[in-house]
Amino acid sequence: MTLTSFQSMKKKFLTLFLLFLSYSTCAQMKAIPNIPTISPEDAGFNNDSINALTDTISNFKQRDYRGLIVIKDNKIVLENYYNTFWRNHIHDIRSAGKSITALLLGVAIKDGLVKNLEQDVYSFFPKKKYPSIHDDYKKVKLIHLLNMVSGLDADSDNSKTKGSEGKWIAKDEWLSYLLSVSLSSEPGKKWVYADINAVLIGAIIEEKSGMSLKDYAKQKIFDPLEIKEFYWYTNTANQTGAAGNLYISTLDFAKLGLLVANKGKWGNKQLADNDYMNRLLSEHSSAIGDYNPLADGYGMLWYRTKRKFGNREINYLWASGNGGNHLVVVPEENMVIAMTSGAYGNWYPHTRAYYILGKVFQALKQND
Repeated sequence: MTLTSFQSMKKKFLTLFLLFLSYSTCAQMKAIPNIPTISPEDAGFNNDSINALTDTISNFKQRDYRGLIVIKDNKIVLENYYNTFWRNHIHDIRSAGKSITALLLGVAIKDGLVKNLEQDVYSFFPKKKYPSIHDDYKKVKLIHLLNMVSGLDADSDNSKTKGSEGKWIAKDEWLSYLLSVSLSSEPGKKWVYADINAVLIGAIIEEKSGMSLKDYAKQKIFDPLEIKEFYWYTNTANQTGAAGNLYISTLDFAKLGLLVANKGKWGNKQLADNDYMNRLLSEHSSAIGDYNPLADGYGMLWYRTKRKFGNREINYLWASGNGGNHLVVVPEENMVIAMTSGAYGNWYPHTRAYYILGKVFQALKQND
């Protein structure tokens, strides 16, 4: 074979490979189950502003940003991935998993496993089966756990507290230990960020369903939403880490936000209790104080914020995970924004997410 013919064959092979890659990419981009796509312009966004934001993200100095998805009026407006990440990659969304646990409680209420949010924790765990349960749990209600005002001796920012996750997360069975944690203050009074609150919610669902939270989520939500690839850490006692430890794709993260925005309804099926979902969308407690400068309130394991972006005032709720993993639901705009990022252990990814969020809001055209 001559050098010229070899180069010609190499060129043809490269061309065919690129055509195949292009076809595969286009095919994958179109394969979005249940959710149609729409251009930013047709969805009411300024196209130049969206393009400018996309360019800005692509040029971030840190190479840890992973994905951005915007859904408006139940249609995908924007689906972008960065720094070698793609649609099928699953990401550790860290504490944003707490907000997914809150969503699953709405499913458990619809299934009749839980009656209402005024039930006390003690009532779910029989003393004969769980001899370690402390009598203080008779005073702790589900709504206290959901709003991070349980009063339990647990603080994720204070490793000296008995319920701090460092004391139990590595155990093969952690529920018996968690149920022995006593109160350090009166329930309903003081906001303290503590993983124990979400884990107890998950444990209640597990106790009543007879399934791990991971399997319950798969059967009740993930399968209906066609979420096929995920990982949720579950210990050897079949107890799932309901405070985090959930790995999921950016697109599937956005789907969960869409389920929240639609008040627990997916297609023609109501997956979560409607009254509960209305409360999840509206619950707002200022007890959080100044714990998170990007939040004005907290409720149902979701942050709440009301801010002005340009000339537009926006009310939204959001799930937040270490590393800049945010799931934002904007009820008044019928919009969901999902962001994944791997900048774990830093504060800047949260302010970066807020910057991106602001740019998305400002790209919305004003109604006439």
